[in-house]
Amino acid sequence: QVHLVESGGGLVQAGDSLRLSCAASGGSFTYMGWFRQAPGKEREHVAVITWPTNTPYYRNSVKGRFTISADNAKNTVFLQMNSLKYEDTAVYYCAVSNRDIRSTMNVEYWGQGTQVTVSS
Repeated sequence: QVHLVESGGGLVQAGDSLRLSCAASGGSFTYMGWFRQAPGKEREHVAVITWPTNTPYYRNSVKGRFTISADNAKNTVFLQMNSLKYEDTAVYYCAVSNRDIRSTMNVEYWGQGTQVTVSS
């Protein structure tokens, strides 16, 4: 059984940083990444990383501010978020799959979500 355990959310001020972590157990996956969902909005992908090449993909609005990385040995994916903005406020979800999760419909497993709140 696959489990995704997330950590690292919280309340910060605009311009601050946060680091999210997601540890996956029960399987290995080609794609690991992060999505977010703000109130009243659809869930959107934020950053994705592939195994084993560790190639990252980012949505345009976070390029240059967020960095996704992975510890393949520990099946863990991280999201370093710098220069946070009010509009980054959302519940962030870890996602894994053996299909390309830049398309939400390809996500096979979701984490429980962690709240990130950025005050302006």
